Amino acid sequence: MSDSAPDPALDDKGGEKGLTFSELGLDPKVLKAITEVGYETPSPIQAATIPSLLEGRDVVGLAQTGTGKTAAFALPILSNLDLSQKTPQALVLAPTRELALQVSEAFERYSSKQPGVRVLPVYGGQGYGVQLSALRRGVHVVVGTPGRIMDHLEKGTLDLSELRFLVLDEADEMLKMGFAEDVETILADTPDTKQVALFSATMPAQIRRISKQHLDNPVEVTMKTKTTTSANITQRYLMVSYPQKVDALTRILEVENFEGMIIFVRTKQITEVLAEKLRARGYNAAAINGDVAQNQRERTINQLRDAKLDILVATDVAARGLDVERISHVVNFDIPTDTESYVHRIGRTGRAGRTGDSIAFVTPRERHLLRAIEKATRQPLTQMQLPSVDDVNQTRLSRFDDAITEALTETEKIEFFRDVVKHYVNEYDVPEVDVAAALVSVMQKDQPLLLDPKQEILHTPRERDDRGDRPDRGGRHDRGARPDRAPRQQRGDLVTYRISVGKRHKVEPRQIVGALANEGGLGRSDFGRIEIRMDHSLVDLPADLPAGAWDALKETRISGKLIELAKDTGPKRDGGYKKREGGYEPRSKSYTDKPYSKKPRHKD
Repeated sequence: MSDSAPDPALDDKGGEKGLTFSELGLDPKVLKAITEVGYETPSPIQAATIPSLLEGRDVVGLAQTGTGKTAAFALPILSNLDLSQKTPQALVLAPTRELALQVSEAFERYSSKQPGVRVLPVYGGQGYGVQLSALRRGVHVVVGTPGRIMDHLEKGTLDLSELRFLVLDEADEMLKMGFAEDVETILADTPDTKQVALFSATMPAQIRRISKQHLDNPVEVTMKTKTTTSANITQRYLMVSYPQKVDALTRILEVENFEGMIIFVRTKQITEVLAEKLRARGYNAAAINGDVAQNQRERTINQLRDAKLDILVATDVAARGLDVERISHVVNFDIPTDTESYVHRIGRTGRAGRTGDSIAFVTPRERHLLRAIEKATRQPLTQMQLPSVDDVNQTRLSRFDDAITEALTETEKIEFFRDVVKHYVNEYDVPEVDVAAALVSVMQKDQPLLLDPKQEILHTPRERDDRGDRPDRGGRHDRGARPDRAPRQQRGDLVTYRISVGKRHKVEPRQIVGALANEGGLGRSDFGRIEIRMDHSLVDLPADLPAGAWDALKETRISGKLIELAKDTGPKRDGGYKKREGGYEPRSKSYTDKPYSKKPRHKD
């Protein structure tokens, strides 16, 4: 039996009406930190869960991404930490390394006024040395992915014997990625006296079972997000790989007719780096972040307002409250991990009844963030194509024509240079059109007017056109008949690897893809055929795996078992699974229909 928290009355900003953080019972140092961050009133999920967590109650929170879940559990934990205890007091389990890092950074922001609080992110792909040295020194909060947490528990390098708080963040996503067994093992191996908070967007049967088995009479909080975006903002997204982001941004800046632009990134370091790269490409860009002094920030914003600056590269914190009517475009260079930030970001354009444009860069591994934004805002984003060389060249020629047309209106200057050109034509007997072409060449110097079509190297990663019909990650989805397709040939850049999980471990292709993509930093395009055998599986992966990815994958677990990744040296494969829309399907009936049977034992 569980209690349900009543839905709080909301004000017009989505916070609880008349309630402030100071009324929730948080530690004064935590209050000071969140005031400095800029928080004013608690969101509904925060107002409903923080008091219960401060009282020591277990909590189940049903809320979408972007409703403020991280602060809902982080603030009570920080308010109750015992800094004299050296072993971990709080463990937060997250499905992906990106979310683990985001939660860790949030803990660090909220604990800025509590000297001595140590937070450690633990995830695959990061060297064990950093994590081991931090654990030896002592940490108060550990935020990690289930697989890497299990590794530390088995190695005896993570002591959870005195754990007081355990949080399952995005629990439904962890189960979809095949971490159910790891999560249950971790829950069972931690003290019975711990306080548990479970946050999930949905409540499938497995989540309900975990709640009943491992939570003690939890308070249940259900939040319905009301996040909306302005109807006069055109929202688009571009599928792009991370290394191509800067080049893709440059292409977009070439073809988009923008007046003023804000480009949002996740960290203050990236603001400076990206602004410098844009300046090197000839754009008038500047950076603002939390380290920029207030007077400098105001000076930069005034330059943007007065058209002395065209592009502002900013973090969420630095751009809070920024209101410049001249901003026609917002680009999410790094797509935010919560919908609330997305709504706030694109709200910097389309103000005062004007129209605006929003473009989000989405890497293949960030599709789930895109879906969360569309679901929360109830507005689909339109996929755009990467501008081609022809698109850029047409835009350049059009602008060149406009520049000539504008120059022809300056009569006095034209009269002077007309006489200069006439003198040259008469002196050297050269056609006027050749003189004009030579002047353009002088003006361009070493910078070509047009891009070379042969240098078209950028491409948009593949994604299904009909995104609205995408099934859940399991790929089990009713769909109509589709035309037959020829089997996909094995790509030459992939080789076959062997992993030590198979049918015996009840593993499915989606679990393999989810675990390897998360721990090894791989995208969907990095996977080829998958063949699941009785006690092992064969997976086609890139032949040139980076050293960091190789090390991370060797330590990956699926269904609680170390996969022991190794290149396969067996005979040529037959059958297996091939990619299809929404998942994988058996490559041949003979493979899946053949029953597994043991030879009969001989009786004595």
